[in-house]
Amino acid sequence: MTDDDPALSHSLPTAQEEDRFWKLVEEAWARLGPEPAGLRRFLLDRDPNSSETGELYAIDAWLAPFLATLREECGGLSAAELVALDRVVERKLYDIDRADIHEVTDGSNDGFLYARGFIVAMGREFYEAVQANPAVAVLDADCEEFCYFFAHLHLERFDTWPDTGSGISRESVTNPLGWPTE
Repeated sequence: MTDDDPALSHSLPTAQEEDRFWKLVEEAWARLGPEPAGLRRFLLDRDPNSSETGELYAIDAWLAPFLATLREECGGLSAAELVALDRVVERKLYDIDRADIHEVTDGSNDGFLYARGFIVAMGREFYEAVQANPAVAVLDADCEEFCYFFAHLHLERFDTWPDTGSGISRESVTNPLGWPTE
């Protein structure tokens, strides 16, 4: 991201909000035990150029339990806390809204959004690995529910859709820095 990014003029997540977000994600995964931890490690340690898929999609079975556990962890959060967490998700999705990542994950605009949801849901280490090397991303992996997870929690609890104040969109192909024009 550069200083000429128009999204920088709006509300960004703080480092504390980001740390809290990643901590909640990691705690939810940790509560599920060693099997999903091993599968997440497999995603990171595999050779992204290999045609071997092995356990590549076995993590899918753990997404619903992960989201249920995360929902439990967020049970007592205030409206402001949920907005802050939604702002982090929105920013993370925006920052990986890039053509080079889309080349690996494939999919329609919605499919690419859901693929980015998967990347963020896998945790900070996987997210940063994909950000640094898009080849680490997974073809056709998705976690649609995570894309608006905290927004939906906010709506359920407070009967309003949260306003993150960021001025950006988590939708696909909206980050001009990620989709340079020829």
